[in-house]
Amino acid sequence: MRSFPGPVAVITDSTACLPTSVAERWGIGIVQVQLQIGDQFEEENRCDREKVVRELRAGTPVRTAPPEVAAFFWAFQEAASKGASAIVSVHISGRMSETVNAAREAAQQVNVPVHVLDSGTTGMSLGLAATSAAKVAAAGGQATRVIDAAERRFRGSREILYVDTLEFLRRGGRIGAAQAFLGSAFSIKPLLTLKNGEVAPLTRVPGQRRALNKLVDLAVECAGEQEVEIAITRFGPDERDLEIGGRLRARVPRIVDSTLVDASMILGAHLGPGAIGITVSPV
Repeated sequence: MRSFPGPVAVITDSTACLPTSVAERWGIGIVQVQLQIGDQFEEENRCDREKVVRELRAGTPVRTAPPEVAAFFWAFQEAASKGASAIVSVHISGRMSETVNAAREAAQQVNVPVHVLDSGTTGMSLGLAATSAAKVAAAGGQATRVIDAAERRFRGSREILYVDTLEFLRRGGRIGAAQAFLGSAFSIKPLLTLKNGEVAPLTRVPGQRRALNKLVDLAVECAGEQEVEIAITRFGPDERDLEIGGRLRARVPRIVDSTLVDASMILGAHLGPGAIGITVSPV
């Protein structure tokens, strides 16, 4: 059983892209978002990543769904049974998923205070926010301090995304303002961000190599002279992310930490195989 290291428990969802080792170290509860491949529904952690990539490339319908309210209820109950006096539950943007609403409904059914936060983002912007909150909780911080730590992180973080095609976002209904990029020539690669809780366009660049160069340039510009953590998120095996990581470490002057993680399969289902994201998060 997972143990929670402080009087305040921190819970997030699987779109946070947190490696298991990080979640276990800081006692972060992770509620699994659901993935539907064809006719089969499974919680994300029960899905095979390589199979999801294959099915997406083959054109098989792959859809996502929020966790059941019961999944949140039992996560909150577990935290309470381990001695948590309060719970901070921080989740993917409510404009992208009903996950945060499921958490709110479950929060009304438990006997400890549950503070449900809509992060307005996802990916490692969410993951780093949950981790910062859990570190404050582990140090004995009360709920208000834990909430402040999460909010400061997800409000300050920036997601910059490269996708090979907008088709998967279009299929999943998550294309948002990036719809303006539909109809571009196949060789034009879109770079995206998250704004106002949904996917938004940044720029279009001819060719994959130039697009990835621009991805790095934008991340460097975003970091500036701040102390930052940087996370590179990939969906599908790819050596480009290793090169990108090296270039960022060489060009960003004040990197406190850098991480390479596999994207949540939930996010991958919408971004498509070959997607690469960079999270820049001031510390």
